[in-house]
Amino acid sequence: MSKLWGGRFSSGLDPIAWEYNASISFDWRLAEVDIRGSIAWAKALMKAGVINLDEQQQIVKGLTDILAEVRSGRFKHEPTDEDVHTAIERRLIELTGPVGGKLHTGRSRNDQIATDFTLWLVDAIDRIDAFVKLVQSALVDRAEIDFGILLPGYTHFQQSQPILLSHWWLSH
Repeated sequence: MSKLWGGRFSSGLDPIAWEYNASISFDWRLAEVDIRGSIAWAKALMKAGVINLDEQQQIVKGLTDILAEVRSGRFKHEPTDEDVHTAIERRLIELTGPVGGKLHTGRSRNDQIATDFTLWLVDAIDRIDAFVKLVQSALVDRAEIDFGILLPGYTHFQQSQPILLSHWWLSH
């Protein structure tokens, strides 16, 4: 597969510049959401009449197979894979042939990145929310364990009225 910008230049990128520009080492975490977004895009292309049902099914099957490779750790990056998007697109074309190249129709890389990041962020927020709930639950449990224990409260770095340790736990 040629590089995204390959048609504009007569010579290749310097290897050091290529290494500096490649983002696959850190954007690989977007692989699963990139595939989810691409499956949705394939369905949209079919509904719009850009690809037929058979092509859509081939693309979705290819992407589902790639998702299994990603989840199992069997997906192999190639030295020409600049980012997660090109790696998945390359693999899709390997699995489906020219029909895999139709997935990019009407879809800018910027739109794909914005969609991927949004999906990743929604998932991350759900994970963070679950961890916050665990911390809150631990604080409530600790407050119940320490119920009735008094300690000095502080204001302006000076001791003030006594407070319950359980109230202190719950203040967090």
